[in-house]
Amino acid sequence: MMRMLIMGPPGCGKGTQAERLSRRLGMTGVSTGEVFRDHVKNRTPLGREVSVHLDAGDLVPDTLTNRVVRDRLNQDDVRAGFLLDGYPRNTAQLAELDIILAANGQELDVALQLTVDDPELVRRLLHRATMTGRSDDTEDVIRHRLELYHHETEPVAAAYSRRGILLSVDGMGSEDEIFGRLLAALRAAFPAAIPDTTTAG
Repeated sequence: MMRMLIMGPPGCGKGTQAERLSRRLGMTGVSTGEVFRDHVKNRTPLGREVSVHLDAGDLVPDTLTNRVVRDRLNQDDVRAGFLLDGYPRNTAQLAELDIILAANGQELDVALQLTVDDPELVRRLLHRATMTGRSDDTEDVIRHRLELYHHETEPVAAAYSRRGILLSVDGMGSEDEIFGRLLAALRAAFPAAIPDTTTAG
């Protein structure tokens, strides 16, 4: 089983693709957003700390995010492999993920990156805001979120590229087209782990 992560800018659809990939490949999906919500819902000590930041509309700070991820990646269901979504979002978190995995004698096998140009992302996010009634998702707010991604998360992709484990995939097109590209990229890089029969999700 492999240890993978998926990254991409807001609006690229990585959450949907992460769910499809983890289901199709039979591996545990780990979404940091879902992990945060589970801790909050279950009123754990970590959840109470997370709530303070989320209720204020702030990002969960690195130190707390790292603790939540460390806790999750030490659970039995991910020891054989996982697909991580939403972490690391900056190079400090990347360094912490290295430490977390090394403590278990592991390392990351592949980092998937979905690429979509900014005008398309703005269009998608504005449409989503309209459909969900989120008046706080204005174009200015969306562009700020994209700037944060370019500034903080693209260096993570660059670091994984230097390690030779980054697979960059075009995130334009339909959900099925993107999923097919992700599978094809994984199959080309890991033919033994991703059999040719893996064609749908």
